[in-house]
Amino acid sequence: MLSAALPLCVDLDGTLVRTDTLVEGLLALAGGLRFGALGAAVMGGRAALKARVASLAPLDPALLPYNEPLLAYLREQRATGRRIVLATAANEAIAAGVAAHLGLFDEVIASTAEHNLKGPAKAAALVARFGRGGFAYAGDSRADLPVWAEAGAAVLVDVAAAVARLVTIPVERRFAVAPALLPTLLRAIRPHQWVKNLLVFVPIFTAHALTSWPSWAGGLLAFVTFSLAASGIYLVNDLLDLAADRAHPKKRLRPFAAGDAPAAAGVVLAALLVAMTLVLAVSTGIILVVAAYAGISLAYSLWLKRQPLVDVFALAFLFTIRLFGGGEASGHALSLWLLAFASFLFLSLALVKRVAEVMESSGLVAGRGYGPGDLVILQLFGVCASFAASLVLALYVQSEAGSGRFAAPGLLWGIVPLVLLWNCRMWLSTARGYMDHDPILYALRDRVSWAIGLAVLAVMLLARTGLGQS
Repeated sequence: MLSAALPLCVDLDGTLVRTDTLVEGLLALAGGLRFGALGAAVMGGRAALKARVASLAPLDPALLPYNEPLLAYLREQRATGRRIVLATAANEAIAAGVAAHLGLFDEVIASTAEHNLKGPAKAAALVARFGRGGFAYAGDSRADLPVWAEAGAAVLVDVAAAVARLVTIPVERRFAVAPALLPTLLRAIRPHQWVKNLLVFVPIFTAHALTSWPSWAGGLLAFVTFSLAASGIYLVNDLLDLAADRAHPKKRLRPFAAGDAPAAAGVVLAALLVAMTLVLAVSTGIILVVAAYAGISLAYSLWLKRQPLVDVFALAFLFTIRLFGGGEASGHALSLWLLAFASFLFLSLALVKRVAEVMESSGLVAGRGYGPGDLVILQLFGVCASFAASLVLALYVQSEAGSGRFAAPGLLWGIVPLVLLWNCRMWLSTARGYMDHDPILYALRDRVSWAIGLAVLAVMLLARTGLGQS
C-alpha cells in the first residue's frame, strides 16, 4: 500500500475519541457552575475559548471513550515504523494529555490560544509540515474535507455516505463504529424508568375514585409530563456526570459516557424535552409541582448527590412529589397518611440504592459522599425507615377500617405484613449483593415482589367486596 509510507495524521474529536472534548469541557464547567469563569475568552474567538475551557476543566485522558478499532490500527501502523501524528482542532493542552496517555504519537499538531486549527487552517498546517499529498489523514466529518483535499490518502472514521462520496483521494481504511443515533438516544432517555411515574395514579386509588374518568385523564397527563421531565433530567445528569460514569463499571456503558451518542445531541434533546414538559405542565395545572421536581432534580445532579444523607432525602422527595403531582392533576388531594407512609418508604428505597453502590465500590463511591465505612449506619437508617413506613401503614389501615368503605375492613390488616415482608426482602437482597442499584427496577424483575403485590391487591379486593365473609 503506497499510503503506508505517508505519515498518518489523526484527528481527535469524533475520530480518535468518540466525543467532542470542547463540549465535554463546557459540560464540566456547567456541572461545576463555573460558566462565569470563561469571561473574556468567549469574546476572544473559538481558539481562546478552547484554551480557557481546557485550563478550567481539564479532561482525564484515561477516561475518554477511545475508538478502539482505530486505536488498534494505529498501533499496528506504528509497529511497522510508520510516523503517527495527532492533528487536532482541540486545544494543545488536551492533545498533549491524550498523546502522553497513549504513548503512540511522534508529533502533536493542535490549536493554540491564538489559532483554531480546524478545516482549512488544519489543512494549511499539515501542508506546511508535510507538503501537499505528503500525508494521510484520518477524520470523521464534513469539516475534514479541506484536509482530505490536500492529503495523499484518507482514513474514514464513521463518515456519512454523502461526505465519503466527496473524498476523491485513495481511501486507506474505513471504520464504522457509531450505532444508529435514534435508538441510542431512546436508550439514553430511559423509557423503562417511566414506570416510577405510575405513582401519579396512586391518589386515584386512595380516594376510591376508580370510576372517575376525568381523574384518570388528569392522571394520564401527569404521567406523560413527569415522564418527559424525568427523561430530560436523566439526560442532564448523564451529560454532567460523564467522568464519574466512565469510572463506574456499569455506568460507563451509558450512551454519552461510552461515546455512542454525541453530547451535543443530548443537549438539544434535553432542551426539547424540557420545553414539552413545560407546555404539558401548564396545561395540566401542575406547573409548580413539576417546577419543584425539576429544580430538586437539577440541584441533585449538580450538587446534592455529593452531599451525604442530603442526597437520599432528595431522592425520597423526588418520588413523593410524583404523588403530589398526581393528586393535583386528578383532583384528589394527598392525605397526610399517604404522605407519611410514602416519605418513609421512599427514604428506605433511596438508602437501598446507596447501600448497593457502596457495597459494589471498593473505595469512595465516584461522585458521591460515601465509603465502605458508612455501610453499617446506612443500612441501619434504611431498615428503620422501612419499619417506620410499615407502622404508619398500620395506623392508616386502622383509620380506613372505620371509614365504612369496606365490607370486611378487618382483612385490610393483611396488607401490613405483606408490605413489611417486601421491605425486608429488599434489604436482604441488598445485603446479599443482589440489588442492581435501582430498587424499583429490581422489584419489577423480581417474581416474589410481583407475588406480594398481587397478594396486596387480592386483600384489598376481598376487604372491599367482603367475599369469603359470612
